Amino acid sequence: MKSIHALYLVHLLCFSSVVASDTHAEIPKKLKVNTSPEVEYQTIDGFGASDAWRAQFVGKNWPIEKRNRIADLLFSQEDDAEGNTKGIGLSIWRFYLSAGTTEQGESSDIGNPWRRGECFLNEDGTYEWSKHQGQRFFLQAAKGRGVEKFLAFTNAPPVYLSNNGKGYAAKGDIHLNIKPGNMDDYADYMVEVIEHFNQNGIEFHYLSPINEPQWNWDGPGQEGTPALNEEIYALVRYLSHKLSTRGLKTKIVIGEAGTIGHACIDMNTIGMPGDGRDDQARFFFSEDSPFYIGSLPNVEKTISAHSYHSVWPLDKQVEYRSMVRKALNEANPELGYWMSEYCILQKNDEIVSGGGRDLTMKTALYVARIIHNDLTLCNAKSWQWWTAITQCDYKDGLVYLDDGSQGETGKMGGHVKSLQHDGMVRDSKLLWVLGNYSRFIRPGMVRIESSFDKEQSIEDGLLVSAYKDSKKEYMVYVFTNLSQQEKRVCIGLNREVETYITDKQNNLKRISQYLDNISIPKRSVVTVINQE
Repeated sequence: MKSIHALYLVHLLCFSSVVASDTHAEIPKKLKVNTSPEVEYQTIDGFGASDAWRAQFVGKNWPIEKRNRIADLLFSQEDDAEGNTKGIGLSIWRFYLSAGTTEQGESSDIGNPWRRGECFLNEDGTYEWSKHQGQRFFLQAAKGRGVEKFLAFTNAPPVYLSNNGKGYAAKGDIHLNIKPGNMDDYADYMVEVIEHFNQNGIEFHYLSPINEPQWNWDGPGQEGTPALNEEIYALVRYLSHKLSTRGLKTKIVIGEAGTIGHACIDMNTIGMPGDGRDDQARFFFSEDSPFYIGSLPNVEKTISAHSYHSVWPLDKQVEYRSMVRKALNEANPELGYWMSEYCILQKNDEIVSGGGRDLTMKTALYVARIIHNDLTLCNAKSWQWWTAITQCDYKDGLVYLDDGSQGETGKMGGHVKSLQHDGMVRDSKLLWVLGNYSRFIRPGMVRIESSFDKEQSIEDGLLVSAYKDSKKEYMVYVFTNLSQQEKRVCIGLNREVETYITDKQNNLKRISQYLDNISIPKRSVVTVINQE
């Protein structure tokens, strides 16, 4: 009877009409949040971003106080002396093992020095561990600020092992850019790096050896290589054997598919060429496949993909993700899914395109919707932004750099040589919106069933997802209000809880509210911590 009475009180609190006595203006009617903690979905592996390209200069050359500020913004889980949130507490940090185009300089053909990268491996087969100095600064800064997991990834083999001596592939070649007989050496190189860092205090939990193999990467814009599924299979077998033989715990994560479609379907079925680089979930993880890798040592039973080219229009964003979940279940019900890279590329009617830096809630909310759908429709166990730091006039970063020459902005781009040594550090609303997830939904938490009593619009409605920490017995809710009006929600009985608001005025601002009447400001993302 006590339980029934409590539920009746929640019903009354959530649906009672509230009128402001002084103005007689009606407060928005509360939406009831229905939560079923016993209905569990994916276990969260973490939220992350990569150090690719930009960290090499910033971490090596910039003034130490600015480096530390950037590290705090990305990694800190602490508050400052005034009680303001210092950072977004990323739980995964991606470390880029580049191919050695920096050592080649202009002869690499990659004109933008920010897109070249050093390589620990020398041409004579020796290793020079003093390289990657800027990236290693942020690696240590991440560890010191409590980041739980580290991932090493490559875009291309070291230039000394590549088929054409370059960090990019030959025109029209869709094969892994590596000399015949050198795949074993490529695997040796990656495992040698993993073991070196392991012996020096940094354990890489994951190794991602292939990136977007569906694209040909046959131009000098950046390092990259295509690869057939069968070539990836051969490389994974080498890596699995070498990691296990050396007693390393690092897990191999594969896919990093250029689109979510390539990760889970035969592209020929939708009128696009597959050419041996698609249908990866079935190819690698269906137990009926002759290329099944799920039983190999050190292989994570997860397929990763990038959310590019699948987010607009909005009805297709939902449709594609439902399709992904269905295809993954058919390939292997035990297979996990990562959204391991995203920034804005696709043209759309909401924020136009990826071109043009935007630090406002407009871009942040556009991405917040994608995060929500990747987590709730694809059951993504991890969500990772492309690059943590950017000096580009583009929507591809969390922390932005410019030379400060124009007051609130300044010159940006690879041609601004001064940015290799100093500049202005600017946070973005996208950084803080990602923090509404990353700071509070920690590795090991489980997404649970949560919905509203009234259906919401994916275009301009209110979105909710919920997560539980069984060990500490608390739940986290993340609300995204895409509308121009304040929303109010009822989660439970009248009890004070902490909420964290990101909107035009606030960055994860902590405000105490009551569970039966949570305010979600217009155009905001709000995290609610329901601590029993």
